[in-house]
Amino acid sequence: MERTRFIDHGGHRILLLDYSNIRHPQEAVDAIHHSMREVAKHPPGSLRVLTNVRDARYNAAVLQALKELAAHNAPYVKASAIVGMSGLHRIAYQAVILFSRRKIQTFDTQEQALDWLAQQD
Repeated sequence: MERTRFIDHGGHRILLLDYSNIRHPQEAVDAIHHSMREVAKHPPGSLRVLTNVRDARYNAAVLQALKELAAHNAPYVKASAIVGMSGLHRIAYQAVILFSRRKIQTFDTQEQALDWLAQQD
């Protein structure tokens, strides 16, 4: 399964960054770096992005990579949402937001996030 891929929702292409269930830090960092390369292929302000971190584990290296991802993606993203955050993920999310100065909407379910992303212009 490709962790960085487009899905269709409500007639809109949404870039899914699926980091769910990643257990090993190096796998997470590799997936994040792959996402950065894919995002950079698109015009500025063109992407709706959904990030799924459900049941993912992370360490300091993964957190740093996520901060870099959020900052890197900023010029390319029209709207961004995240799902799957547990208590510890929420602490990491705050660090990412402070570092990247981005607004990334949080949702409890992927369906809620997809509906919101499809409505963003």
